[in-house]
Amino acid sequence: MTSESLKISHEGRVLRLTLNRPDKRNALSIELCHALACAFDEALKDPKVGAILIDAKGPVFSAGMDLDEVLQPDAAPRTYIHEKIFTIGARSTKPIVAAVQGPALGGGLGLIANAHVAIAAQGCSFGLTEIRIAMWPFVIFRSIKAAVGERRAVELSLTGRIFNTPEALQWGFIHEVVPPFELDDRATAVAAQLAESSAEAIATGLEFVHVARDASPITFGKLAAEYRGRAFESADFAEGVTAFHEKRKPRFPSAS
Repeated sequence: MTSESLKISHEGRVLRLTLNRPDKRNALSIELCHALACAFDEALKDPKVGAILIDAKGPVFSAGMDLDEVLQPDAAPRTYIHEKIFTIGARSTKPIVAAVQGPALGGGLGLIANAHVAIAAQGCSFGLTEIRIAMWPFVIFRSIKAAVGERRAVELSLTGRIFNTPEALQWGFIHEVVPPFELDDRATAVAAQLAESSAEAIATGLEFVHVARDASPITFGKLAAEYRGRAFESADFAEGVTAFHEKRKPRFPSAS
């Protein structure tokens, strides 16, 4: 699906998805959400994509839901597509990097929480502000909880307060903070590094994280042994070990 609200570009093995509604503070319209969902689906099937980088145009990363659409009578399509994009981090077998250049509210936080690596510019602000319009952040709550813990997620949902970049970094919601002029270069470098890594190892590792998420200790151990056994037999692992001994950069078959 093509849409003016989402810019899609390829930079080597990195797929860049740019929220492109700066005049609407990159509010997550149904059209934009559908475009994101389609782009995610296609990226996960494309062997030429090694990593996904999400960024945004303009001063605001995303103001969350498009309030011009939320009072439309049929909410089912909106709920379905929100469920797809706000669970992508818990399903993706390719690494997702978020580059946050400005304020992120509501669903904007949900996108960041679904990234495996989140990098923000200094001075950004964040908030789960849905309670201010008599709404709970139902669909994104799971990803926020996974990022910062249930107690913090509840507090942020109850108060709707704005928190800053140092707090986001302290809680682990953001992994790295850089000066604004360094954000694009840093996020691009991280995404490129992930894209050049073993696609097979990353996919297997993320799949293991998803499958073992709620496993008992015994089941977790069995899954770890099973997945590690598969990894030991992979061509990428053999190449990685060989490259280590030969003191050269590995050429992973799955990332070619």
